[in-house]
Amino acid sequence: MAHGHKSDEKIVYVGDSRVRKKTQEQRLKPTDYSAYPGKSEAFIPNFLLKEWMVGVVVLVGILVLVMSDPAPLGYPADPKNTAFIPMPDWYFLFMYQLLKYPYTSGSYVVLGVVGVPGLLFGSLLLAPFLDTGKERRFYRRPIASALMIMSLITCSYLTYVSWSHYQVELKEKNIIPEHIKREEELHAGKTTAGGGAKETKKAAAIVAADDPGAEIYKKATCLACHGAQLKGMPASGVPALLGVGDTHTKDDILGIIKNGKGNMPSMYKPNIDKGLTDADIDKLANWLAMQKTQ
Repeated sequence: MAHGHKSDEKIVYVGDSRVRKKTQEQRLKPTDYSAYPGKSEAFIPNFLLKEWMVGVVVLVGILVLVMSDPAPLGYPADPKNTAFIPMPDWYFLFMYQLLKYPYTSGSYVVLGVVGVPGLLFGSLLLAPFLDTGKERRFYRRPIASALMIMSLITCSYLTYVSWSHYQVELKEKNIIPEHIKREEELHAGKTTAGGGAKETKKAAAIVAADDPGAEIYKKATCLACHGAQLKGMPASGVPALLGVGDTHTKDDILGIIKNGKGNMPSMYKPNIDKGLTDADIDKLANWLAMQKTQ
């Protein structure tokens, strides 16, 4: 407000900061945004309410998917299970594959773990400051669009390669993923329970416990994995030897000891190194072939 020394000087308002009281008619009348290009409604609450409603719909959709398809559960963690192949969640498969390459692993693991992810996420953080153009059409922003497309192609390729290698490794080692195996066992248990007549399968017992082969077994390498009771470790992929004679002959067992099978390597030389002779291994195979369900 400009004024001088004269008391009758006219008052001129340069700016008016006073809050005007709105009438009922003014409150009901929507605000005119025609003087503001690009704006069509108030951010609070109109625009924010719409965004919130869209977020709620997406959240409900995610919750429905989560409840309809429960998370796969494997067996309890077993540090002795050397057949287990660890795999990250699908959205980290590209990073998992990246760490397999020579210049992002081994001596360069810091580059793979910190350097590359730091560069990528740092670029995302700096993108709003580096790309200050007002253009929204992607074909008018060649640099930003090209980087985005290259990133999507790279992540998709690494994810595909990682999953393909995992499938090949499962096939080569003849491994069934734990969550699939456990689900099959669960369904098999339900089918058996709901089959009407209950059939009780008699548990196999150790046959000829006083046989010389039983004493040799206690000295052999078999004991470490299959256990003193021949029960093995099914959760780790080590089968039980109880009843092994039902499906394997003495010659079959000798062949497995000498040549290995599946994830089990040849155990012939380790047993020889432990002091067993060919005659001892022959007696051991004969005793194992005697292990049949009665």
